[in-house]
This record gives sequence, structure tokens and C-alpha cells, in this order.
Amino acid sequence: MIVIACSIAAVAICIAMAMTLWRLAFGPDSADRILALDTLVVNVIGLVVLAGILYGTAMYFEAALLLAMVGFVTTVAFCKFLLRGNVIE
Repeated sequence: MIVIACSIAAVAICIAMAMTLWRLAFGPDSADRILALDTLVVNVIGLVVLAGILYGTAMYFEAALLLAMVGFVTTVAFCKFLLRGNVIE
């Protein structure tokens, strides 16, 4: 039963990733592309958590936490670059 639920969730996340990639490729401006990239990171975190549930190990949850931290820092750096033109002052 858990395999079926994880499969359905993985398909839903992959559909969300496809729509996010569309926004990333054809976004009207760079702010939309940055938000699409952040959403893509959240979708990847969801896939990693699903793998952790499916395989029953905590290693995937630690990887999801690391991806969340890196994704947050990346989003902040991109936004700062858009606002000021540089990341490090």
C-alpha cells in the first residue's frame, strides 16, 4: 500500500516539476525564474523525502535538510544579485 501511495505522490511531484520547468524556461522576467528555481528545489526535496519513506532510512531525510538549506541560501543570493548587482558587498 505504501508503494502505491509513494508512486502516486512521485507522479504528482514530477508533474509539478514539469510545470515549474516550463516557468523556469519561459518566465516573463527573472523574478519569476528565481521563484521557479526555488519551487524546483522544494519539489526535489519532496522526491528525496518520498525516497526516504519508500526505503525506510533516515539518510534521505538528512539529505533533504541539506538541500533545503542550500536552496534557501541560493534563493537569497539570487535575489540579492537581482536587487544590487552583486552578492558579496
